[in-house]
Amino acid sequence: MPYLMGVDVGTTGTKTLLINEDGTVVSKAFEEYPLYTPQPGWAEQNPEDWWTATQKSIKKALKGSGVKAEEVKGLGLTGQMHGSVFLDKDQRVLRPAILWCDQRTALQCEEMTRKVGGRKRLIQLTCNPAFTGFTAPKILWVRENEPRIYERVVKVLLPKDYIRFMLTGIYATDVADASGTLLLDVKKRRWSEETLDALEIPRSILPQVFESPEVTGEISEGASRTTGLKRGTPVVAGAGDQAAGAVGNGVVQRGILSATIGTSGVVFAFSDEVRMDPEGRVHTFCHAVPQKWHIMGVMLSAGGSLRWFRDNLGTLEIRMGELTGTDPYVFLDSEAAQAKAGCEGLIFLPYLMGERTPHSDPDAKGVFFGLTLRHKKQHLVRAIMEGVAYGMRDSLEIIRDLGVEIQQIRASGGGARSSLWRQIQSDIYGTELVTINVDEGPAFGAALLAGVGSKVYGSVEEACQKTIRIVSRTLPKKENVGLYDRYYGVYKALYPTLKGIFDKTSKIILEEH
Repeated sequence: MPYLMGVDVGTTGTKTLLINEDGTVVSKAFEEYPLYTPQPGWAEQNPEDWWTATQKSIKKALKGSGVKAEEVKGLGLTGQMHGSVFLDKDQRVLRPAILWCDQRTALQCEEMTRKVGGRKRLIQLTCNPAFTGFTAPKILWVRENEPRIYERVVKVLLPKDYIRFMLTGIYATDVADASGTLLLDVKKRRWSEETLDALEIPRSILPQVFESPEVTGEISEGASRTTGLKRGTPVVAGAGDQAAGAVGNGVVQRGILSATIGTSGVVFAFSDEVRMDPEGRVHTFCHAVPQKWHIMGVMLSAGGSLRWFRDNLGTLEIRMGELTGTDPYVFLDSEAAQAKAGCEGLIFLPYLMGERTPHSDPDAKGVFFGLTLRHKKQHLVRAIMEGVAYGMRDSLEIIRDLGVEIQQIRASGGGARSSLWRQIQSDIYGTELVTINVDEGPAFGAALLAGVGSKVYGSVEEACQKTIRIVSRTLPKKENVGLYDRYYGVYKALYPTLKGIFDKTSKIILEEH
């Protein structure tokens, strides 16, 4: 039986997944690494940490499966999007990678928009406006703030594509991940020469672009020694974590959407054609399905908001987890279940790293609104869950307005493991929420793409049909839907009310540094 491998270079760590032809997960491994915030709003990681974690996780997955290296017919790559890895002529990393959630490039976004001829022109060229998390503004930031580093740059790679280079020696990327650089002509699925020329970014520093299931290279002799994979194993283009996660969720046909709560939060909709929000509030990217597209709303701190609470205010839950061998989130989930829907007016704005959809504001801040003496820890935890779902609904409303058909929403990511959070989402969206038999998301999707590239499956759609099925359904509770609709109105009013205060606060923080 053929086996397929998916490697997900995430923000918290690298996951390697090994599946068989029918989609059964036979082995998986995960290796963590740190994230650095050298200044407020900055986020960086060392690409060497990704490579170390990748080698270890592949070794562990192979060892834990009992599968022989020659039985692995293909490997697919996925990972965090938008990050920038700068390499010199000797293929050495020049500086830490600037990540998707980094907010330092506000001035470069303005500069980029001006140079290409304005916001509308940029959307025409790339289907998206400039966001601080995207790759192109990071390149401009390094050019302007670290000129000695920039003059040595020979290649700029996305996170998973740096791992591809280490595995194969090949510089390559895929259309889905490249869509998030703001340098791709998303309509034509190739680099935008006009954008590159306007920004004076040489085409030579970018890798070749492929469709996601295409084979881009093979495992090298050196990578074979350090990972245990067979030399010559095909490595397909893969996709950014959102498009790969959509494949792993079976979001490869009209009417199916996904709502993913991981570190970030994403509402993802399939589209047969290019659909753009004229205001640029949601992203239009190439899909991992060849010649298809997707519309995506992204909030920067979804599960990351609950993780912040766990790490800073969940000391008791962490200690209980250590003593019992239970995930601390289980205890937080139980506490949140004790609070009633709506948390008696306590509303959380999940803007801990600024926000992307729908506000595109790096200065937005997290807020607990409506706090009273009646509120307890349980209310704080549930308010975070509800606030994240309100933020996800922002994206869903925009996608509906673009005329996208919505037949079914599939929940995925860490948030989908909580039955309470699934119910909260269903109530706030006012729509049935389903889960599928796979909760490995991007890594599973990357493995399926590897299966298409290695001819195990005839197409991405066939791969999903053979491996994915619905296992649970959550229906909205009528008594909660109306209540949440009213509180959602309050939630939406808070950002415009507080925007000026957010901006003023950011200026004070900047002056301090």
